Amino acid sequence: MDRTFFSTLATATLLLGLAAPGQAQDDGSRVVGHIFIPGTSIEHAGDAGVRAHTNHRILLEPNGGLGPAGGMTPVQLRAFYGVSSTGGHDVIVIIDAYDYPTALGDFNVFSSQFGLPLESSSNVTASTNKVFQVVYASGKKPRGNGGWNEEAALDIEWAHALAPSAKIILMEANSASNSNLYAAVDKAVAVAGVKMISMSWGGSESSSEASYDSHFKVNGPLFFASAGDTGGKVIYPSCSQYVIAAGGTSVATDANGNFTGESAWSSGGGGNSAYIPKPSWQASVSMTGANRGVPDVSSDADPNTGVAVYDSTSYQGHKGWMVFGGTSVSSPCLAGMVNTSGVSYASTTAFLTNLYSHFLNTPSVFRDITSGNNGFPALVGWDYTTGVGAPTGSNSF
Repeated sequence: MDRTFFSTLATATLLLGLAAPGQAQDDGSRVVGHIFIPGTSIEHAGDAGVRAHTNHRILLEPNGGLGPAGGMTPVQLRAFYGVSSTGGHDVIVIIDAYDYPTALGDFNVFSSQFGLPLESSSNVTASTNKVFQVVYASGKKPRGNGGWNEEAALDIEWAHALAPSAKIILMEANSASNSNLYAAVDKAVAVAGVKMISMSWGGSESSSEASYDSHFKVNGPLFFASAGDTGGKVIYPSCSQYVIAAGGTSVATDANGNFTGESAWSSGGGGNSAYIPKPSWQASVSMTGANRGVPDVSSDADPNTGVAVYDSTSYQGHKGWMVFGGTSVSSPCLAGMVNTSGVSYASTTAFLTNLYSHFLNTPSVFRDITSGNNGFPALVGWDYTTGVGAPTGSNSF
C-alpha cells in the first residue's frame, strides 16, 4: 500500500470513518496519534473481575514490514526469533469471544499470501479439518462482534505463521464475560492433542482472581496470555502463576527488513501482581516486589513494528490487510514458537520452572532487552518490561 494513502491522520480518519484523534467512537474506540484502539481493547467501569478486553491495536500508517500494508511477515518474525519455517505439531487452541464469520476464508487468504498450509475443507466446524477449525464453546454459534473478530484474525493467523504444521482451533466463547471465557478454557483443555492455549485477553486484577486459577492448574496444555497494553500495569489471567505472561517489545529493521535491534515496548504490561504470591520458580529472580512478577518472556508487540493481518469482516471502517500490534500479537506468536521448538512439558508450571532455570543457568539463550521503558526500565537480566527477554531459537525453551 502506498504510504501517501495515509499521508495525514485527518485523511485516514475520513477514509476509515474513525473519530478524530483522541475522540471516542460510540463503542469506545479511539484514535491516538497514528494508532486505532478498538473499543474491545478498552476496559470500562465495572469490567474488572467480570469481563475481559482484547489487547490489540491497529497502525493507521504503513510501516517498515515487508508484508501487505507494511506489516511484518512470518518470514521476518521467524528470523527475528530463530524459528523454523516448517515446524509445529498437534493442536494450538486460540480462545476468543463471539463468532468470527469469515474466519476460514481470512485464514486461507493469509496462508496463501505467505505460503502457509491451507485448510481445504469448506466446513469450518468439521472435526476432520487438518489445518484450521472453529469450535463453539457452548455448542451453539455466538453472535458476532467486530473488535473481537479482529482479535481472532490476529490470533489464528499468527499462531499458524509461527507453527505452520500445528492444527489451529479457534474456540469461540459466547461472550467476553469471565464466566463464558473460562468455560471456553475448560472446553479447550479437553481438546484431543492440544499442546498450547493462547488467550490474548484479560482485565484489571481483582481480589477474587485466584479463584480462576483452577482453570489453568492442570496437566497437559501450556497456557499463554497477553500481559496487556498499558505500560507498567498488571492484568489477569497473565499474572496467574499457572499462565505464561507474554510481554511486548519493539523491533528495529534495516531497509531490507532485516533485524537490527529490539527494545521494550513502552505500552507493554508489567509489574507485580497485587494478589498472586511469587511462585517458587521466580524465587531466583531479583525484583522489587514480593508478589508474582510479569511478564515472563516477550516478543514483538509495538504497533509501529506490527504484523500483517487479514480480516475481511469490516469493523469501524477497517477491513482487508492491516498492521496489528499489542501484546495480543506476542501471546499467539510465543505459543507458536514454543510449539515449533518441539519441547514437551507436563504443565505450564513445569514449563515456567524450566524457563526460569534456563534463564538463570544459560541466560545467553534469551535476547536480553536492555533499552526502553514501560513505566519500569529495561535492565540487564530479568525485568518488568520483557521478563527473561526474547527467544533466540528453540534452545530458549
